[in-house]
Amino acid sequence: MTANISSNPVQESTVNPAHDILDVQTTSCCIVGGGPAGAVLALLLARQGIPVMLLETHKDFDRDFRLDTIHPSVMQIMEELGLSDRLLQLPHAKMRQIRIQTPNDTVTLADFSHLKTRYPYITMLPQVKFLEFIIIEAQKYANFNLVMGANVQELIEENGVIQGVRYRGQGGWHEVRAILTVGADGRHSKLRQLGGFESINTSPPMDVLWFRLPKKPGDAEGGVGRIGRGHILAMLERSDSWQIAFVIPKGGYQELRSAGLSALRKSIVDVAPELQDRIENLQDWSQIAFLSVESSRVKRWYHPGLLLIGDAAHIMSPIGGVGINYAIQDAVVTANVLIKPLKAGRVNERDLAKVQRKRELPTRIIQAFQALVQKQIFARVLNSDEIFQPPGFLRLPILRDLPARLIALGVFPVHVQT
Repeated sequence: MTANISSNPVQESTVNPAHDILDVQTTSCCIVGGGPAGAVLALLLARQGIPVMLLETHKDFDRDFRLDTIHPSVMQIMEELGLSDRLLQLPHAKMRQIRIQTPNDTVTLADFSHLKTRYPYITMLPQVKFLEFIIIEAQKYANFNLVMGANVQELIEENGVIQGVRYRGQGGWHEVRAILTVGADGRHSKLRQLGGFESINTSPPMDVLWFRLPKKPGDAEGGVGRIGRGHILAMLERSDSWQIAFVIPKGGYQELRSAGLSALRKSIVDVAPELQDRIENLQDWSQIAFLSVESSRVKRWYHPGLLLIGDAAHIMSPIGGVGINYAIQDAVVTANVLIKPLKAGRVNERDLAKVQRKRELPTRIIQAFQALVQKQIFARVLNSDEIFQPPGFLRLPILRDLPARLIALGVFPVHVQT
């Protein structure tokens, strides 16, 4: 693993006289990004009577090939909010183990059934359904305001403090003034760019191709990983299909495209022979989404009046599917720390630094764990044509439980403070 420091120049956020501002709204907290972190934070603040505005650049929450994994840590948070039972009424699947199959063996990477929790499994629920569920809950509070199609373009900075944002949408420019602005706008964060935050980047050894194939009677439940000669594939259960991640060496996508779709289909069947009877459903490259795997975190998560959380603050590798869960834990800690200052009408840098202090160490630990898995398993498989032999420590029950706890519950427990 290598590391480097990258930074974006701070962009000036003075008033642009060319803008014809249609309206100026005020709120206590303006959250940019309606993903898991932004939506849950908005709900937590709204429940406490704090005026909150959530800005989402898209017109809906439906995105293709998001990781649809809700881990026990988040289910416990939902229980503390009184929402877990209703959430589990939505159609979902349960993954009780993470297993990898090689041509010679099957190894359990993580067994969640041993965990002391009411939810000893990963809940497989489409992220769009989870987000719609959270937003419906938030809309029960009059102090919550959601704006869809809000394309944030500028930060409002006065006397060195971020005072809100300007966005385009609904026919023109709009301005939102806020005590606190939160960037929860994902791995391609506009607010991270506008704020000129410095990032520490690592170099994961792989990229991922996402696609779907039909699910058939008799298929295994939950999910499973396959490791073949030079190939890795993961299958995640949806209601009527498999969402499949085909892992390729970093930078190898164009070479794969040049070889053609038939060669890709053959590589997929080589590592997962049970897909032979449905692989012809993959007829066009438009059915395949390419994910350039990244892993990074910003050095400092905040400026006066502005805080980054979730993928905006730390981009996670897909290893373990932990991104959504760490983002939601960020949201809970942010609410716990900042509810009192927001109610008092003043959030200072010390408050924002406290959020980073509570969440930075868990982030660094899980990213180190992901880097270890990438080095010991993914890089070894992708760079060799030999049959992969799983590390011996995976067969020791006491060590096998550690990845399960780390993936399912996180480094430190996070609870909603009431």
